[in-house]
Amino acid sequence: MGFDSSEPEQRRRLQAALSAAEISTGDLWLYYFGIGGSVGEYEVEAYLQGLLSLPELQRDLLAMAANELFASQSGQRAPYSDELVTDDPHDGDGSPDAGAP
Repeated sequence: MGFDSSEPEQRRRLQAALSAAEISTGDLWLYYFGIGGSVGEYEVEAYLQGLLSLPELQRDLLAMAANELFASQSGQRAPYSDELVTDDPHDGDGSPDAGAP
């Protein structure tokens, strides 16, 4: 599985938000898994280090988990994939968007 064009930016902003809120990978993973995430803690750590690509749905579940963990704190938040602007005519599942030329 290759990286889509928004994945590195989404990962970078998730890392920044986690760092600012002082949330550990273990805490993120536990919440993420509890809301339906399907990859293990090891894979989440590899994703955060840029060593592993994750499907858009799993990245968005990580963003949701992070945002819910620091909902009571002000400051940064993790973006969802549809909040990132890309020049990629693919919608994250490898197929062209219906409206793409």
